[in-house]
Amino acid sequence: MISRAKSKFIRVSPYKLRPLADVIRGRSMDEAFACLKTCGIKRASVLLKTLFSAYSNARHRNPEIDSMEKAYVKEIRIDQGPIIKYFKPGAMGRANEQRKRMSHLEIIVDKKSK
Repeated sequence: MISRAKSKFIRVSPYKLRPLADVIRGRSMDEAFACLKTCGIKRASVLLKTLFSAYSNARHRNPEIDSMEKAYVKEIRIDQGPIIKYFKPGAMGRANEQRKRMSHLEIIVDKKSK
């Protein structure tokens, strides 16, 4: 039985989160936690929180999952959220548009089959 966790409106660009998602996709939960914990990047904490939420949901829905070795990251999806647009001063008195991108994150966890 699959279980999922979602985080929306994350103030990190999806272009910066997707390489981290590629590292943990398809791995067991203990390997994924170890990768994100030892990663020195600050934005990995967002993935770590959502991953822990997905694991907790899986344990609640499926009593057979009693340890992290029995579950794995089946799917992880990072989509573009809304963009905050604002203007900053540019060269020669012009205004340059700045964009702050947001992300939507979804992690799906499933039980390992032996």
